[in-house]
Amino acid sequence: MKFILLRPLFEFLAALAVVLGVARWVAGWFGKRTHTYRVTGARQLRLLAWPLLALGTGLSVLPALAVAPSGGAGPLEWPLAAGLVAVALALGAPALVLHLRYWALNHETTLVLEPQENRLEVYQHGQRQYFERRDIARVQRVTCRTRATFWAPYNYVRLLLHDGREIVLTSLLADLEPLTVFLRSVPTDRRTVAWAWA
Repeated sequence: MKFILLRPLFEFLAALAVVLGVARWVAGWFGKRTHTYRVTGARQLRLLAWPLLALGTGLSVLPALAVAPSGGAGPLEWPLAAGLVAVALALGAPALVLHLRYWALNHETTLVLEPQENRLEVYQHGQRQYFERRDIARVQRVTCRTRATFWAPYNYVRLLLHDGREIVLTSLLADLEPLTVFLRSVPTDRRTVAWAWA
């Protein structure tokens, strides 16, 4: 009964996703290439899709067991459900925690990067952070060591300025490899860690 009510909603959402994807693809042909990066819903969804799917799959077992007919679940179902929930949390929770941390750092940050014009600007809370490339003392590029985890796409760049300021730019804004290439003349410390906490 519940599936019959949800099916039209899922079909509508799938059709809407296809239409929006095609519209974005066609607009990319005619639109000007942007070099301004902000935290967008599409980028967040791309990073969070697998962690949320893992958490949703694992945690969906608990309500089913709680309302099981004939007096609840048997002695074997609860340990199996606890194991599934533990695996789901181990897969999805670290990525979700990193996502929330990166969002707190960069939700009001705008990055403008135009390598052809030698332009790098960072705006935080609507205010431009004034610095030139020569003002950057060092760059720290931190990436995830393991590529087979849901939190592997989360990485960041920390710009350490001569005046003591630090600017953290996370993968929630954009792919950070072009920024690292743009700053290749600045001394760069590359680190790979198990979990890229900024």
